[in-house]
Amino acid sequence: MEPNVSTTMQQHQHPPSCLEIAMEVHRVVPPPHETTLHKLKNRLKETFFPDDPLRQFKGQSTRKKWVLAAQYIFPILQWGPNYSFNLFKSDIVSGLTIASLAIPQGISYAKLANLPPIVGLYSSFVPPLVYAVLGSSRDLAVGPVSIASLILGSMLRQEVSPTNDPVLFLQLAFTSTFFAGLFQASLGFLRLGFIIDFLSKATLIGFMAGAAIIVSLQQLKALLGITHFTKQMGLVPVLSSVFHNTKEWSWQTILMGFCFLVFLLVARHISIRRPKLFWVSAGAPLVCVILSTLLVFAFKAQHHGISVIGKLQQGLNPPSWNMLQFHGSHLGLSIKTGLVTGIISLTEGIAVGRTFAALKNYKVDGNKEMMAIGLMNMVGSSTSCYVTTGAFSRSAVNHNAGAKTAVSNIIMSITVMVTLLFLMPLFQYTPNVVLGAIIVTAVIGLIDIPAAYQIWKIDKFDFLVMLCAFFGVIFISVQDGLAIAVGISIFKILMQITRPKTVMLGNIPGSDIFRDLHHYKEAMKIPGFLVLSIEAPINFANSTYLNERILRWIEDYEAEEDLKKQSSLRFVILEMSAVSAIDTSGVSLLKELKKAMEKKDVELVFVNPLGEVMTKLQKSDEGGDLIRPDSLFLTVGEAVATLSSTLKGQQLNHAV
Repeated sequence: MEPNVSTTMQQHQHPPSCLEIAMEVHRVVPPPHETTLHKLKNRLKETFFPDDPLRQFKGQSTRKKWVLAAQYIFPILQWGPNYSFNLFKSDIVSGLTIASLAIPQGISYAKLANLPPIVGLYSSFVPPLVYAVLGSSRDLAVGPVSIASLILGSMLRQEVSPTNDPVLFLQLAFTSTFFAGLFQASLGFLRLGFIIDFLSKATLIGFMAGAAIIVSLQQLKALLGITHFTKQMGLVPVLSSVFHNTKEWSWQTILMGFCFLVFLLVARHISIRRPKLFWVSAGAPLVCVILSTLLVFAFKAQHHGISVIGKLQQGLNPPSWNMLQFHGSHLGLSIKTGLVTGIISLTEGIAVGRTFAALKNYKVDGNKEMMAIGLMNMVGSSTSCYVTTGAFSRSAVNHNAGAKTAVSNIIMSITVMVTLLFLMPLFQYTPNVVLGAIIVTAVIGLIDIPAAYQIWKIDKFDFLVMLCAFFGVIFISVQDGLAIAVGISIFKILMQITRPKTVMLGNIPGSDIFRDLHHYKEAMKIPGFLVLSIEAPINFANSTYLNERILRWIEDYEAEEDLKKQSSLRFVILEMSAVSAIDTSGVSLLKELKKAMEKKDVELVFVNPLGEVMTKLQKSDEGGDLIRPDSLFLTVGEAVATLSSTLKGQQLNHAV
């Protein structure tokens, strides 16, 4: 039972004996000794292997270990042997459903990336097959996505024109895809997945919303029938281009685009309101493509101001490894584009996979997903595919359609293969305006207003980060907007490190509990004691600030005591439960504080220093002055009770 501070403070005439205090006070025990090698091993394990992937191999036979290793590398070997016809029935329905969405989206997103439409279909054929073998998510539907397509097209177009030099543009697109995959796979292999955590939720929400608006504005070219359209991505240049080219607006294109856009939005609304009708929004894009193609073919609309895709190449993906450019003046551009698109697509893919894994109560290994998505893109770059990942809209349809395993990706891939082999001539008369409407409908879902409002309610600084990402994307560029938001997020982390929170604690009356005086209004200061809580690790980045802040706490306390004419300050207690680590600069800070306190005739007391902190303080305290047993306590209550009793005992002895 810990001593009650309030009771102890009232015991003026009968202070407890030293023996009683010794029995009541819990001794602070130093942590068990660990070698430097053992500490390093634990630190590396927690940094790179927090999920401990090797634990499944413990106690297994050699044969079993080989089987587990093969299943770890190729997850299909884990669920494949138990695959049944009942699972196949569910997967074939979901696979055909997402194929109906993937085909029009693939064509649309390829145009968004300034690539030939056929490349979008190629990218919906090979990558899903690779992911089905290597991926660990049952619900992730793989293919091109709007944001990665936009970034790839806009970054490459800054230096190379897709119309004037289409072959070089295509080569750079495949090369960027290779570097994106290499970067993604390297993050997974080297266990560096925590790097993508620098894209906070607030950053992603703002970035996605801004990118959705930019993508939608880009579709005005197709929706209005404009031929001379700006190559810039910003809000102002796009709107300027739209209203400076009003003579090019085509009423036929506008009418068709408006009708199909309304149809797609209504279908999307129905599926949101009634999830069981998921097939309505899933099939709507393909219905639009079929209907619009028939209308154009029947009325020869291509001769009346409505632009069409044109003839598409028939056949499966041609090899493209000979198109990868690992030298020349554009290598830096390819690496930079691959890095940015790789991070964005990886973040989206893993977030989508984890979202649906949580709904179905299974786990997705982040590092394995990185390797799977990375290898998928590396293989894709050699088979005429550009950057692909798990798309949220497609994965949501896959999930709602009842997908049980990654076989749904294989079914989708086979459907796309049949389309590439036999159905390509049917897309010759598909109007571009319908593809624009499909893209607008798909990206509208990226604008998450409820999530933005929730961020505003919880954290105003995060809301500022979100706005910076949003407006940066809209007014500057997609990659610069993202960079600004990440920079502000890192600045926030640095501020938290360099300006850690320190609070003054007071005693809750009738207990030995100490809490923040600002938070708990009933908490009371103990005369002669200044109790401070440091709520962060102490290191070189914040030691100077903490020194100045603690001395200012002391000055403020002493000034307040002078005004109230109370007893002078005798003890400064540092509550260190939240100090998880300390470095040499932090140790020097505590030593300097100790010396400064001694000059003021004030004693510095430590409460509950944690294992690593305790070890370093002991090693640095060669003279035994820093952490004496009588200045080291397990709780603030015990420290105040013990020191109060000792102080009163000394006062009684002086009085006698």
